Formats: sequence, structure tokens, C-alpha cells
Amino acid sequence: MPSVVPREVSTDLSMLERLVDPRGQDVVDIGCGSGALARALVVAGARVVALEVSEEQLAPALAGDGGSGVRYVVGCAQALPLEDAAVDIAVFMRTLHHVPLEDITKALREARRVVGPGGTVYVAEPLAVGAFYALTSMIEDEFEARRAAQSALAGAVEIGLERASTVEYDVELRFAGVDQFRQLTVSVDPSRAEIFAAHTSELAEAFQRLGEPGERPGERCFLSPTRVDILKPV
Repeated sequence: MPSVVPREVSTDLSMLERLVDPRGQDVVDIGCGSGALARALVVAGARVVALEVSEEQLAPALAGDGGSGVRYVVGCAQALPLEDAAVDIAVFMRTLHHVPLEDITKALREARRVVGPGGTVYVAEPLAVGAFYALTSMIEDEFEARRAAQSALAGAVEIGLERASTVEYDVELRFAGVDQFRQLTVSVDPSRAEIFAAHTSELAEAFQRLGEPGERPGERCFLSPTRVDILKPV
């Protein structure tokens, strides 16, 4: 039996900077979450518009900004509030599978619309494998959503986007304790707070069992297998 070659362990930002140089580029971060990636891209030399679906979802990014220069807007991936060919790079950083299943292709079509000639649609998606996926599936099973995202990417040529390259890597996630894991999962979708509260003991047990021990007491480490697709306008 052939040996399995482990994926490279990297960070989302490092991989993005390696695959598509953001320096001097206009970038839209679709589903910006806390805004950490958007601010890091500004530091790397990009001009960034960061998008979230509501004022509530955008609030953490605004609260943590501190004058970075990111332009924050409310809007959805299916109807981006940007002009045609407004950016050089459209980024879905672990967010495409959060788009309603019936709208995933529409979101990719919108990304195709807002990138200029020679631009890039950059999609990083977590894979439905591994210990961290098993843990998060106890809160919300995203198997169908992640499969739908990969299916839409495979058929993206039909909407004018050609797969230029695909890269897989692992992101190491470190949590000081189960409370920090809860904060992350709830920040992605506030409705998960009720689910977490209803299954606190089971989640705490699985957190300890599935995670690898970290350097600090109580710390648990997980690898999140990730696939990046670099899409180019046809």
C-alpha cells in the first residue's frame, strides 16, 4: 500500500499570499467574520472591501478594526454591492458553503462579475474530514453544504470561471479550552449558541477526546484540512 503524503501545515493568510499576491490589488473579502483576514490583507498592501450579511454579523469586525483602512459593507454573496470589474481578487475564505445551497452558483457568478479581466476568484473551503469536522458536526452537520460548494466549484466553467489550480493544506487550530471553541463556532452563526448550550457536556467530552494535547494545560489542537481553488475568468 502506498504511503499517504501529509498535507502541508500552513495558515490561510500565508497560503493566500503565496498563491495570489495581494500587494497593490483591490480585494473583496466575502463573509469577513471578525475582519482579521481583511486587516491582514491591508497590511500586506491590498485595498480591501469586507462584506458581511447583516449589521449584527459585521459588528465584531467594526469593533476590532482600529482604523485599518478596510471598507466594511453589508451585503450578501448572491448580490454583491459592487460594480462590474470592481476588484482584482474576490475571496471566499471558508465561507462559500455558508451561502444557501440553492444560491452557491449564483454567488460564484457574482464573484465572476466583480473581478476584472485577469482577476481571480479565490475559494478556500474546509473539507468534510478529520477530527475537527467530527467535532463541529455535533453542532451543525455541514456535509451537504460542503459537498454542494465543491460541486459548484467543479461546474464553475459553466458560469465563466476556469479552475486554474487546486491546492490542499492543513490549518492548525489551537484552543485554550472548550469556551474558546464555543466562541469561534458561535461567532460564525449566533444561532449555534442554543445548540451549544443544549449539548455542553457532550461537546466538552468530544473536545477533549478528539483534540491533540497542546503546550498549555487544557489546550487542544486540531488540523482543519482545506482545499483552495484558484478560479480565473474564461
